[in-house]
Amino acid sequence: MAFPLAALVAGLLLATSELAYLGADARLTRLASMDQARYELLRVLRRVTDAESGERGYLLAGGPEYLAPYQSARADVFDSLHRLEQLYGDVGDAEAEAHRKRIAMLAVSKLSEIDEVLRLDASGSRGTAIEMVRTGIGRDQMEQLRQEVDALLRRQNEAGHATLGKVYDTLLLNRIGVAALTVIGLAVLAAFLRLSNLLDRQLAERQAEVRAERDRLELEVSARTADLTELARHLQTAREDERARLARDLHDELGALLTAAKLDVARIKPKLLQAAPDLQPRLTHLVEALNSGIALKRRIIEDLRPSTLNSLGLVPALEILCAESSERIGVPIHTRLQPVQLAPGADLVVFRVVQESLTNIAKYARASEVQVSLDTEDGEAVIEVNDDGAGFDISKSPAGSHGLFGMRFRVEAERGRLLVRSAPGRGTTLTARLPLAAPSAPDAPSDAAQDSA
Repeated sequence: MAFPLAALVAGLLLATSELAYLGADARLTRLASMDQARYELLRVLRRVTDAESGERGYLLAGGPEYLAPYQSARADVFDSLHRLEQLYGDVGDAEAEAHRKRIAMLAVSKLSEIDEVLRLDASGSRGTAIEMVRTGIGRDQMEQLRQEVDALLRRQNEAGHATLGKVYDTLLLNRIGVAALTVIGLAVLAAFLRLSNLLDRQLAERQAEVRAERDRLELEVSARTADLTELARHLQTAREDERARLARDLHDELGALLTAAKLDVARIKPKLLQAAPDLQPRLTHLVEALNSGIALKRRIIEDLRPSTLNSLGLVPALEILCAESSERIGVPIHTRLQPVQLAPGADLVVFRVVQESLTNIAKYARASEVQVSLDTEDGEAVIEVNDDGAGFDISKSPAGSHGLFGMRFRVEAERGRLLVRSAPGRGTTLTARLPLAAPSAPDAPSDAAQDSA
């Protein structure tokens, strides 16, 4: 309600100021007209007096030069009377208009009396003309004219004072209006500043609350992320431990069974061949099946827990993995591997990332060439697997996305980053960045060494 009320008050003050201005302008115009009328009144009186003086001088001296002032004064009197009629018509004062009419009548009568005296003199009746002047008719007319002029001037002075008083009242009203508008403007400004300060404080409080809530959420997200990372690390460790246990069981139990079976076949083979030579193909097929089972067992164990990684290191393990994968999927795999010093447990992460990438390439990529590189850059180990296969739209969930999700968790659990670049028909590039080991890291036993132990 404050703004509409202030606007209404401002509108009223503006209308009042405008009306006051119009009123003051009209009154000042009237004062100007009255001043002009006063000038014309005095001019009429003066010119009539000049005409009378010219008449007297002519009668006394008889020179024609005295008629020139009379003639010019007579013309000026009629001009002034005409202007007075217009001016008092604009003023609109009935009493002043009555005085003006009497002044006009007396001035015309005086000029007529002068005309008559001069006419008599011009006709040769100078004595009659002088006698007419001595009658005092002209003097009485001049006296009445002066009285009427004085009365009209007094009337004009009174009206002028009244008009001037109204002008002062208008100016006072304007001053009051301007002062009121100024006070109201200051009050509105003060209210606006107060409200603005209040809004600023509220905004600052809200921003502080938002920052506090954001900080709290960031701390909570950081804590949850740390928990999830720790959980993911624990799950990966448990998974690798389970794989290691399963690999040991396969090696110890299944390996022992297959080896014992192969030894038994070798022991009974001579006797069976002597007793039934036709069983030779069957025994040969059985030995080949046992050899295939032993090879499958070894491959499964290597997939579950690469022994080459513990015994030979990361680079030889990756070379063996790439060679075996190239032979298995029938695609050439070019390697460019540089030794790197990673944090404990990160070697296995790199091996699993490359292993999972090659598995996805074999399943989905339909690639004709694969490149695997391992190098250092900006204090990080950079692992890159690139193929020229079918690719996929990374904005959608491609086949094998769970494998990518698992790889991302593995890498992030080691404080690394995983980036996948791909497009349909343009192949796929998978890049993992892992931090290098600290200088003191070689003294600490690695996870792989502990698992080996």
